[in-house]
Amino acid sequence: MRIVVTGGAGYIGSHTVVELIEAGHDVVVIDNFGNAKPAVLDRIASIAGARPSLVPGDVREADVLDAAFDQPVDAVIHFAGLKAVGESVEQPLNYYENNLDSTLALLRGMARHGVHQLVFSSSATVYGPDGTPPLREDAPTGATNPYGWTKVMIEQILADATAADAALQVAALRYFNPVGAHPSGLIGEDPAGIPNNLAPYLAQVAIGRRDEVLVFGDDYDTPDGTGVRDYIHVVDLARGHLAALQELAARAGNPDRPRFDPWNLGTGQGTSVLQLIAAFSAAIGRELPYRVVGRRAGDLATSYCDPSKANRELGWKAERSIAQACADAWNWQQRNPTGYPDAD
Repeated sequence: MRIVVTGGAGYIGSHTVVELIEAGHDVVVIDNFGNAKPAVLDRIASIAGARPSLVPGDVREADVLDAAFDQPVDAVIHFAGLKAVGESVEQPLNYYENNLDSTLALLRGMARHGVHQLVFSSSATVYGPDGTPPLREDAPTGATNPYGWTKVMIEQILADATAADAALQVAALRYFNPVGAHPSGLIGEDPAGIPNNLAPYLAQVAIGRRDEVLVFGDDYDTPDGTGVRDYIHVVDLARGHLAALQELAARAGNPDRPRFDPWNLGTGQGTSVLQLIAAFSAAIGRELPYRVVGRRAGDLATSYCDPSKANRELGWKAERSIAQACADAWNWQQRNPTGYPDAD
């Protein structure tokens, strides 16, 4: 198939593009490189043996989308968007504008070019503060921060769009916490500025770019007082997108299957902040320094999923351990101590 991937040079996007190419698909990446670097595409080529086509620019621009759809396209995977919880609390209007407008523009572009299958990069944040882990797809949605609300709103937009267009099919993949890197060490997580997520912060402390890990609160109602999350290896997550594409293709023209369907992508196991610090310390062979500070706005105490729907319907399961994710992340960071170069 010919697949357009918005945000395909980003962390999850790049790993997904590798999996797509290795599965034989033709990939077109749209990216404005706001949180990625063009060198990623050369690294993808080194791993997968082929370089994806690139349409540089913002997915909100009609001419950018028209260029990406200049040849017949079978499906779209939509990653592009702002994604930091804390930043969204500080810049809510920026998050609503960017994330909602990009999705609306993409849907219009798909309609112009007759593209009917979409895999959407959603988030566990759609479950809000009231869900009881392990979270299932039928749990009520809500959010505790603007980033989460953009995902809730986009899922509603996509559900309404599929209700209005009998040809449109959407898979909403609700990610839990991606960690790790490709085992080659060629691609990994390289956030701009100070990392907003724990795993890349750990890697930067390990390599000496940061002095210590900040633990945001140790007074949660959890076994060790720190936040508990469902950490999933990014390669497992990437392979979930291939499984979703295959499921959408199998459902094409079948009126008995939902045209909008959410799936959790996670391990079903919770790991605390302190447990992840310990796992990363084991991977590098020394203790990482950390300091407890106040809670971060918008964070939940515990979030992990029930992945049985994806296991059953997509034939997908997370296979890689926390230890392997930490080892792969450390391999990436050692090979790329300051992240991606501006050019390879």
